[in-house]
Amino acid sequence: MAWMRIKRHPVAALLLSACAAEGPERVVERRTSSAPADRGAALLRSAMVEGHARERSSAGVAPLAWDDALAADALVYAKEMAHTGRFEHAEQPHDIGRQGENLWTGTRGAYAYAEMFGHWAAEKRDFVNGVTPAFSRTGRWQDVSHYTQIVWRTSTRLGCALASNATDDYVVCRYSPTGNVVGKRTL
Repeated sequence: MAWMRIKRHPVAALLLSACAAEGPERVVERRTSSAPADRGAALLRSAMVEGHARERSSAGVAPLAWDDALAADALVYAKEMAHTGRFEHAEQPHDIGRQGENLWTGTRGAYAYAEMFGHWAAEKRDFVNGVTPAFSRTGRWQDVSHYTQIVWRTSTRLGCALASNATDDYVVCRYSPTGNVVGKRTL
């Protein structure tokens, strides 16, 4: 489940964030294997690029290009969450430098990267292409905002990273230009 808060943009547009300060409910799912999931920056990049390309193709939008600078920003924030244990969106400027952001957390080593991405992509089931924030079949924009950032038509670049602490993995994907802009359609 995604939690979000609405922030004011100085140009009167509102941007949606993907998690509220209090953080999302922690969900523990049954594991299919007791072995740790494969890890590594190359595997993460491959899984995220492939997952995003698949969902964007299905939605009729161009694939995202990997951006090392976005990945570096994502890593800094993933490390911060792993260090503090706080699972919430980063504070960001409300100007042209703002990055879209998807966050994921779960038991350390338990989930493959494709499973992590799959939690975001599963929100597609409740997506309708209305004007943001009216883009959820449930009436709660929080239920689809990870998916909408994945397929946001004007986003062109992506960078993701993972950091862990003793118990949890934290994945951050950053997007540019940002998606989930109030008053705009996803597709």
